Amino acid sequence: MLFHTWHFLIFFIVVYAGYILLKNSRFYLHWLLVASYFFYGWWNPLYLLLIFFCTLANYYAVVMLSRSSRKKLWLSCGIMLSLLSLGFFKYAGFVTENVNRLLAFLNLSVSISAPSILLPVGISFFTFQAMSYTIDFYRGNVEKEPSFLRFATFVSFFPQLVAGPIERSSNLIPQLSEKRPRIFSQDISDGLSMFFVGLFKKVALADYLALYVDKVYAAPLLFDGFSLLVATFAFGWQIYFDFSGYTDMARGIAKTMGINLMLNFNNPYLATGLGDFWNRWHISLSTWFKDYVYIPLGGNRREKFATYKNMFITMVVSGLWHGAAWTFVIWGTLHAFGRVLTRELERTNWYREKVPLLVKRLSVFAFVTFTWIYFRAESLTDANLIVKKIFTTAWENPDFPFFAFFFCFAVWIYQFIYESRFRKILEWAPLKAAIMLFILFYLLIFNTSGNESFIYFQF
Repeated sequence: MLFHTWHFLIFFIVVYAGYILLKNSRFYLHWLLVASYFFYGWWNPLYLLLIFFCTLANYYAVVMLSRSSRKKLWLSCGIMLSLLSLGFFKYAGFVTENVNRLLAFLNLSVSISAPSILLPVGISFFTFQAMSYTIDFYRGNVEKEPSFLRFATFVSFFPQLVAGPIERSSNLIPQLSEKRPRIFSQDISDGLSMFFVGLFKKVALADYLALYVDKVYAAPLLFDGFSLLVATFAFGWQIYFDFSGYTDMARGIAKTMGINLMLNFNNPYLATGLGDFWNRWHISLSTWFKDYVYIPLGGNRREKFATYKNMFITMVVSGLWHGAAWTFVIWGTLHAFGRVLTRELERTNWYREKVPLLVKRLSVFAFVTFTWIYFRAESLTDANLIVKKIFTTAWENPDFPFFAFFFCFAVWIYQFIYESRFRKILEWAPLKAAIMLFILFYLLIFNTSGNESFIYFQF
């Protein structure tokens, strides 16, 4: 069920009405859990077994952690059970394909049949969210949640269930208290504003850019280097508008219910370094990998080589998390090299004070945009072809809808102003009202089928 469809509108009206009626009773969590399971089961009811299994595994892992002296054993059980379903559904086909390639390379007349399975929507998100609770309890950072109902609602909370942000139990579970706090009119107005901004990003911007990006990336052999470069630039903005748009809608929906979800994007294309970029892009995932992969590996507590090794491993694992394909591994590896090679530079006074701000931002944007080629390409062969053609073929008219460029640069300029000393201009009430009216007007006249899925649903 997509946020920008009539199905979701009807669903949310019913859910919100029930939520308002029950929010001061002990049944409101039951209502939220049923609504969340219905929302997820809309795609495939059988996959509800996966989210229930993940919830059960982590809840009872913590129960046993609180009772047993063999804490590492139960922590390992909770993590392994969580990763078992994630690994099977997400990586079984990838592993099988590469094993068969190895067998063929060795001239062995043996092959393994790849399992015919469909990747459950958002499985990586709810798995990581549930696992974080188990690890945080083991570390002593959170208390054991006595209510299975509340924990199950935390894992499956429908606004952020399928594409984040990946919430921590320390933030979301306390907001699912027995008696809900009063919902103020400011919560509703702020929530609706966030939702419509997110809807505008998705429908008017991401889906519009996708028309060109999909055409070019589907057949890179047919396009010249300039068209491929423009499509890559467009995809950089498409994925930002798509994913941040989903986050805005998710946060807006939760806000109307009096629940605050974490900020997941903070103007990432204004980053002044790759470290800064990952502090701004998909913040909930970046901090997850930092807390549960980078720090357990040793973080920066040892010599520089160990720090760089830990950083490199974390970035490569992050790439593999995004998808079971070598293109994602290469994407993560490129960011790993970039992060390792620029870390010390970004910490110098010369870089911080002498290099012009615009130069830093454009350099980071150029690198990040280049790496998106491997993220978006259909295969490693296509990705390499696109890179080759960008640098070697003649540039012609890319036949690009330049109206989309106008929107990209308008958003970029808005963000530049937002992070400058002129920020107060954007807080001028008439300007905010005019922007919102334009968004609403554009959404009313924009022609869309409403069936375009979000990019990050596949992760």
